[in-house]
Amino acid sequence: MSTWLLLLVYCTLILLVSLAGGLVPLKLRMTHRRMQLLVSLVAGVMLGVGLLHMLPHALIEAPGQTEVILMLVLAGILSIFFIERFFCFHHHDAPNIAPTNGQVGQGVEKNHHGHGHSHTGAHDNVGDISHEAHHLNWVGAATGLTLHTLISGIALAASVEAGSQGNNLIALAGFSTFLVIFLHKPFDAMTITTLMAVGTWRISTIHLVNALFALVIPLGVALFYFGLSQVGENINLVAYALAFSAGAFLSISLSDLLPELQFHAHDRAELSTALIFGLSISVVVSFFEPGRHDHEDHGVAVMQYEHEGGNKTIDHEHKPGDNHDHEAGDMDKQEVHEHEEHEEKLKAIREKS
Repeated sequence: MSTWLLLLVYCTLILLVSLAGGLVPLKLRMTHRRMQLLVSLVAGVMLGVGLLHMLPHALIEAPGQTEVILMLVLAGILSIFFIERFFCFHHHDAPNIAPTNGQVGQGVEKNHHGHGHSHTGAHDNVGDISHEAHHLNWVGAATGLTLHTLISGIALAASVEAGSQGNNLIALAGFSTFLVIFLHKPFDAMTITTLMAVGTWRISTIHLVNALFALVIPLGVALFYFGLSQVGENINLVAYALAFSAGAFLSISLSDLLPELQFHAHDRAELSTALIFGLSISVVVSFFEPGRHDHEDHGVAVMQYEHEGGNKTIDHEHKPGDNHDHEAGDMDKQEVHEHEEHEEKLKAIREKS
């Protein structure tokens, strides 16, 4: 399977699950407890992939650039932090919305737990919130989550590109990153459609916005390859994109997890179990991705090209007792060969005489 075909499969599946997630507030009713268990599970997967997959790959892809990689991780963390602060908040919860006459919002949300977690007063006067306020909420959330998703699309492309450089099955390249996005994207779509549904937006408008939002992942993939085509091999874009995405994944997962410490005294054991299970999934998946064993053996065989003189030398690790000089060995072989030719010539002269 080619890289492009694999990305097409990934993007198609993510698009479909994003559309489905956006329909949940309009079609189904999920309890707050179930939603938070799912959020903890997905956050665990995302945290594990960021720390155990993306960051190590970035360091391996850019040897000797540890400080640069860590600065990009920090940039990824801060980018999500400022997106959350100025554009949106994570609103991963289950609303109770009743559509009427092609519109939603007249059935007021009864169970509103914003991921801002300002629970004091959060349930008071919900019905008095103006349409303008809901409009600003969903526009801000859509803007912020679109930026989130663009970063996720770039992360997916970078992970597939890094994984496809291995010698194992390309069908598994970038699978852990795909899994994170596949599990998390429905919640983001649900956030936007929930905020629109609480207002007086028509269902057709909500469907249109949901469809446009589902297309952002392919756009992020396209942006990565456009950037790759522009910089070529001058900049290690794959490593840098992985490092930035690792920071973004860490920030997103922790923004889902840390507020629960203060505002969810209930279901502590269940939420913690879901988190550990999510982390376990990321650990298991990382063992099956291509590139892992190739990177571990990276120091065993390294091809080095010397620009001065254009000579090519091979540097590899030796087993105990195998210490020898390749250049000296090659010279010895040449001398032996010349000596044998000289002996053959002398033997031929003696036979003639």
